[in-house]
Amino acid sequence: MVGKQVEVLKEVAPKVNRVAVLTNPGNPIRDLMLSEAKAAMRSLPAQLQVLDARGPGDFEAAFSAMRKDRSDALLILVDPMLFGQRKQLADLTTRSRLPAVSGLKEFADAGILMTYGASLPALFRRAASYVDKILKGAKPADPPVEQPTKFELVINLKTAKALGLTIPQSVLLRADEVIQ
Repeated sequence: MVGKQVEVLKEVAPKVNRVAVLTNPGNPIRDLMLSEAKAAMRSLPAQLQVLDARGPGDFEAAFSAMRKDRSDALLILVDPMLFGQRKQLADLTTRSRLPAVSGLKEFADAGILMTYGASLPALFRRAASYVDKILKGAKPADPPVEQPTKFELVINLKTAKALGLTIPQSVLLRADEVIQ
């Protein structure tokens, strides 16, 4: 999914050459997501700047580093701490005039330019079916592991306007939701 996020970001902001990646080093799947991001950058091509934030107190320093290194855009990796601070991150990206992408729709609702990722409501419905099977007697190890099947592309046009970006029609047509 990280590769697709970067791909859509490049469609929306084609002049992007340096993408900052905001990540929480305490996240157990951080390295996997970073390797996906690095692979996506090679195919664009674009340079990658990895910035760590263990908590909201690290955001200002991360955004300062982005400005210093002249990052053109921001990829926010999915993480519970970053998710909880999505409004603050949206405000910081808008003030910094950075187009940003993340993996959960709620980031776009908070003001991030766009998101592409699995639908949380669909994931929760699938989880409920697992719980139902277990409550009906299935062993927890018996139901197969499933990959997400519903993905959402959400574009925040208000943020695009604030950043001076025009979202291509081809991207708008693919969007599951456009926030006015």
